[in-house]
Amino acid sequence: MQVFMQHILPLLIAVVGAMIWLGINALLWVYCERKFAGHIQRRPGPFEVGPHGALQPLIDGLKLMGKQLVTPDNADNVLYWTAPIMTMIPVLLLYLPIPYGPVLTGMDVNLALLLILAFSSFNGLAVILAGWSSNNKWGVLGAARAVSQAVAYEIPLLLTVLAISFMTGTLSLVDITNLQAGYIHNWFIFKQPLAFIIFIVAMFGETNRAPFDLAEAESELTAGFHVEYSAMGFGCFFLAEYGYMVVMCSVCSVLFLGGYHGPIPGLDGWWWMVGKTFALMSFMLWVRWTYPRVRFDQLLNINWKWLLPLATANLLATALIMKL
Repeated sequence: MQVFMQHILPLLIAVVGAMIWLGINALLWVYCERKFAGHIQRRPGPFEVGPHGALQPLIDGLKLMGKQLVTPDNADNVLYWTAPIMTMIPVLLLYLPIPYGPVLTGMDVNLALLLILAFSSFNGLAVILAGWSSNNKWGVLGAARAVSQAVAYEIPLLLTVLAISFMTGTLSLVDITNLQAGYIHNWFIFKQPLAFIIFIVAMFGETNRAPFDLAEAESELTAGFHVEYSAMGFGCFFLAEYGYMVVMCSVCSVLFLGGYHGPIPGLDGWWWMVGKTFALMSFMLWVRWTYPRVRFDQLLNINWKWLLPLATANLLATALIMKL
């Protein structure tokens, strides 16, 4: 009973909290994305369901849950329905080691960064299964693009994380957050500005967000790897996309922006972490509706010719400075 109260019960509470947090973010950011798009394009966006269209994401979610689950002809049934489940489950695990406040950490582990990088790669496997099992050429092309993109952009992302790890001597997100306590100049964005820029660009590539959304380019692949999915099959991919976006923005806030620490001592709290995460999320939405989609060769050239050399040089410079 003591083991249950000390270890299992807090973990169950953290998982339920992660599910609630994921649902809230999905409803909030689907609405914000539509409003961002509307105002940038000089139109109101959702406006009819609820005050200023605030209930539109909820109604759309209920609509997806009420639709029939359809499996395409000649598709691999097992893999076809494994893919949306596989893309959803890791998202809940990724929230657990992120410290949203002094006591709002679901699971404080020493290898939190390694856990996040490892489990986030499951999304790439889910995308491969979704595209290949659909028996659709556009799905296969979208999956191939997604794999190339994920493999490319995970490398500079990992190198920037290693630079922070070299500075702090830890892979624990809680320890990294605590090392940035105090005044704003302690935040790692001022000590690793190049790593921050590389992380931001790689974050767009890793989450398949515009202008790097080549894996689901509507103008070319009619939705890409999830072109054959409808109802909650599509809903799982849609929900997971926003879930991964929030995870990456949260990790960026912890690594570079002080996490739940404020700009001056005594102002720490969960609201700083949420505010920083939401600011980065808003930036991602703004970029999508402002800049055009790049070509696939440009997407890979940005990584192999710019991000990877710069991330490697930054890591070597960090290691040299820490050694000296």
